[in-house]
Amino acid sequence: MLTLSAAAALAYSPTVAAPHARTSAASVSSRASAPRLGLLQKLGLRRGARFADDLGLPCVDECAVASYPNLPPSVHPGVVTGQALVDLLQHAKENRYAIPAVNCVTSSSVNTCLEAARKADAPIIIQFSSGGSQFYAGKGLDNTDYKAAIAGAVSGAYHVRAMAEQYGVPVILHTDHCAKNLLPWLDGMLAASERYYAAHREPLFSSHMIDLSEEPLEENIDICVSYLQRMAKLDMLLEMELGSPRRRRATGITGGEEDGVDNEDANPEDLYSKPEEIWQVYEKLSAVPNGRFTVAAAFGNVHGVYAPGNAELDPPDTRNVKLDPEILGNAQTFIADKVSSSDAKPVSFVFHGGSGSDLKDIKQANPATAGHLGRSRPDPAIDYGVVKMNIDTDTQWSYWDGIRAYYKKYEPYLNSQIGNPDGADKPNKKFYDPRACLRSAEDSTNARLQQCFEDLNCVGILGLGDMPPPQNVLGPRRGALPC
Repeated sequence: MLTLSAAAALAYSPTVAAPHARTSAASVSSRASAPRLGLLQKLGLRRGARFADDLGLPCVDECAVASYPNLPPSVHPGVVTGQALVDLLQHAKENRYAIPAVNCVTSSSVNTCLEAARKADAPIIIQFSSGGSQFYAGKGLDNTDYKAAIAGAVSGAYHVRAMAEQYGVPVILHTDHCAKNLLPWLDGMLAASERYYAAHREPLFSSHMIDLSEEPLEENIDICVSYLQRMAKLDMLLEMELGSPRRRRATGITGGEEDGVDNEDANPEDLYSKPEEIWQVYEKLSAVPNGRFTVAAAFGNVHGVYAPGNAELDPPDTRNVKLDPEILGNAQTFIADKVSSSDAKPVSFVFHGGSGSDLKDIKQANPATAGHLGRSRPDPAIDYGVVKMNIDTDTQWSYWDGIRAYYKKYEPYLNSQIGNPDGADKPNKKFYDPRACLRSAEDSTNARLQQCFEDLNCVGILGLGDMPPPQNVLGPRRGALPC
């Protein structure tokens, strides 16, 4: 199931030269050092469809490479779908790292994620929620029948496709929580992917999430199977979330609040999935031909940032939820036995509510001793097959914190258009230029994301080395921003 298809091997073979003149070996890099130029030329040039070609964009340097030194040959710069997506997630599971998934609401937040991924030399997941998609389209646009959310998500997808190649990083293009009332939003995005697939033989998005955590388990599974059957025809992946708080056949849910899905008042016992329930999901979704899926099981994780719980010291009525990643390990063992699999981790899990989590619940302090199932104590989530961790609350704060820091630093220059400590007639345009505070927000978020990549063991995954410094950056006479 996870083997590289012959077609993918041909399309992304690093030994085949690209037919496009602008990506000839001579133009691979005009700014790379000799060792770096040698690496790029050794990797070869990507053959086949590139989004840059559709738009007439330049595609040189890392944009044009066929594959990466450390990843399966199917994985290439830009949005990855189908077999390349499966190969990337399998590589993450086998090599004990998880890929950060960041909710984006503007082109600025998208570009920040791409820059952060290249600095970490790693893949990234860029995802849009329904509310984030609507904001991407503009809050002034009517959202009847979710048309603004559909338009915003599709617009964001095209932006990601255009820029991911330019940054030279592989991106999983995903959408976040889709509750039952939001299924028309998903239908609109799938229709866009079906049109894109007819023209390009791949979907517009890599994957979508369906969150029916407030529905009975049977209904949750039935709806997910129906959508997976549609998505499988497009080589798309489905992320499904278990859960049914305070309902028949209740299963674990993710606590907290996330873009309209509010489980802040959930009972603690509803925040943990059972191996039998995860198996029921795995069995039904695995039966879908060409079905690809991940599971967002609940192991005490919550959306947002809350004080960590202490199961030994806190009284039951005041105790915050405690993460228990061993639930995922028990499920892996249970399912591996059911399918008689030699793979000790047959399920690819997703960690929702990653912001504010204790590092010891994410990974081992010493990776050399990690990765063994069956321990008596809870093990970090990555050891148990988590390949994706959502981060939203922390990046929201870091973006705001960058703006806040900028304002505090330049406050005397931000009170009027003219007049500052340098003189009553001095203009302040370069200080209140929105690019200035937004770049500060991007820098702050970039720093937070570097920490996230480190926490998830997701550094140096591509094998390209350090990101080269940008050239031809506008100087002071061309509208440079304050330092």
